[in-house]
Amino acid sequence: QVQLVESGGGLVQAGGSLRLSCAASGRAFSSYALGWFRQAPGKEREFVAAITSSGGNTYYPDSVKGRFTISRDNAKNTVLLQMNNLKPEDTAVYYCAAPLAGRAPTSNSRFYNYWGQGTQVTVSS
Repeated sequence: QVQLVESGGGLVQAGGSLRLSCAASGRAFSSYALGWFRQAPGKEREFVAAITSSGGNTYYPDSVKGRFTISRDNAKNTVLLQMNNLKPEDTAVYYCAAPLAGRAPTSNSRFYNYWGQGTQVTVSS
């Protein structure tokens, strides 16, 4: 099992940058793929980025590709989401999530078993 805690959210102007961090506790962090999702008021939860357990592969939807970068440091049990050129439509609560150990990352939130509490990102125009 893994516990996840996000940090780094805040208010930023359009075009600015934020870096979100997700700290994990529990065993065998390096066995878990990790993902970031977001949810805006009145909208469904949306896939933002994912990374394999080794960090060797990353995945993004077109809406953030080229602007967001996911990375991980298995020695520090941390996964990061660097967000550049932020837009007002990026405003949402951002969640870090993990599927069961050994599972591949996916864009489908139903296959993630562990979730953080979320961190608010607000982008002003």
